[in-house]
Amino acid sequence: MSTIESPTTPTDDAERRILNRLKRARGQLNAVIDAVEAGGDCRTVVTQLSAVSSALDKAGFAIISNAMRECLAEPTGAADDPNRMTVEELEKLFLTLS
Repeated sequence: MSTIESPTTPTDDAERRILNRLKRARGQLNAVIDAVEAGGDCRTVVTQLSAVSSALDKAGFAIISNAMRECLAEPTGAADDPNRMTVEELEKLFLTLS
């Protein structure tokens, strides 16, 4: 018996990629913690920490990019949605990452 897969939307795909990126960052952070606990070399720890920071920044930008895409796709849709961000709010979030 075969299973029927529902088609994924671009939003579903973007969320999946963002979650994967965050999970990789979590794994990298665990490696940093393990290295510090084991008295790891400073250079190695800082290099791993830099990778975690970069991964988190990229995830943040992906989240904002996804929200911007949704906002542009439906600029007037769901205007009464209290969770919907304005362009100004998106810009402010974007600038917090830069």
